[in-house]
Amino acid sequence: MASSILSDCSSARLLPLSRTLLPPLPHRLRPSPALAFPRRLFVASPAQLLSRPRRMDSVLAAGSSADSATVSADTSSKVIDGKLVAKQIREEIAVEIARMKDAIGVVPGLAVILVGSRKDSQTYVRNKKKACEAVGIKSYEVNLPEDSSEEEVIKHIASFNSDPSVHGILVQLPLPRHMNDENILNAVSIEKDVDGFHPLNIGRLAMQGRDPFFVPCTPKGCMELLRRYGVEVKGKRAVVIGRSNIVGMPAALLLQKANATVSIVHSQTKNPEEITRQADIVIAAVGVANLVRGNWIKPGAAIIDVGINPVDDPESPRGYRLVGDVCYEEASKVAGAITPVPGGVGPMTIAMLLSNTLESAKRIHKFK
Repeated sequence: MASSILSDCSSARLLPLSRTLLPPLPHRLRPSPALAFPRRLFVASPAQLLSRPRRMDSVLAAGSSADSATVSADTSSKVIDGKLVAKQIREEIAVEIARMKDAIGVVPGLAVILVGSRKDSQTYVRNKKKACEAVGIKSYEVNLPEDSSEEEVIKHIASFNSDPSVHGILVQLPLPRHMNDENILNAVSIEKDVDGFHPLNIGRLAMQGRDPFFVPCTPKGCMELLRRYGVEVKGKRAVVIGRSNIVGMPAALLLQKANATVSIVHSQTKNPEEITRQADIVIAAVGVANLVRGNWIKPGAAIIDVGINPVDDPESPRGYRLVGDVCYEEASKVAGAITPVPGGVGPMTIAMLLSNTLESAKRIHKFK
């Protein structure tokens, strides 16, 4: 049984998770001995930590070359380079969009509705717009004040639903507290739900023999990384850490559709480290820095780290750096392949959003 005290695997300590902290907005190997890190940070069990996930999708695309340099190069695992794969995907999308435009004169269109003035959300939308421009997708944007009503937001959604030049609609989350996310997300046409959050899309994802119109972008990006790096999923044991509607739950469904045997580790799981240690594939998506230790990892396993968490780092110009849910320094000495943070899953999220928008335009216009 794991100790109830988890020590930070880096020399940094966790910062308070406040909005002001975040940047504005995104083989088989022999196991190595566990590293000794005397500094202790948390007095909590893994299950207690797992009960404190936080939504990080608005900063998934964050990161810089300076951050990437903080990832140790002295590791044994194969690095799953999300930045490289995302770049390849964007290039492929640009070619397809040009072909579609030449053949039928249609350019995919993506509409984003932003409510309020959160800096991270504004930056995420701005990055999305730049990504659209880079591949040839036409971008539409609606900015509404914080005190807007649900009816106003739904009115704009209805307008985009009926606009033939718009093939994808994204409502930027989180919404203001007085709004009901479910009501607003349900108003998006299932055929334009490029975020993949509509309950009918999730329902189809969960059913055998059915396919959703769209898969949520971050889980889709995780699966694409596994595919492009040749990680076999069929028949393998997979563990998803976290069960959010945004990442954990759809990631587990996707792994199951790919014929993996899937377990979900969450806040009520007993001995999560023992369950995780059995996995050939681990997707960590809980939002707790360095939760998954090296001794949680099966030798040679593939690790997809969705977490992006700020930790105090006085040597960084910003005073902090970003780390994942997996202790990279430990896990990289045991795993067969692992995503860095940043530079792993983060860049894939917007790439998958662009991919979903292209898929929507092709489907609507019956373009092969």
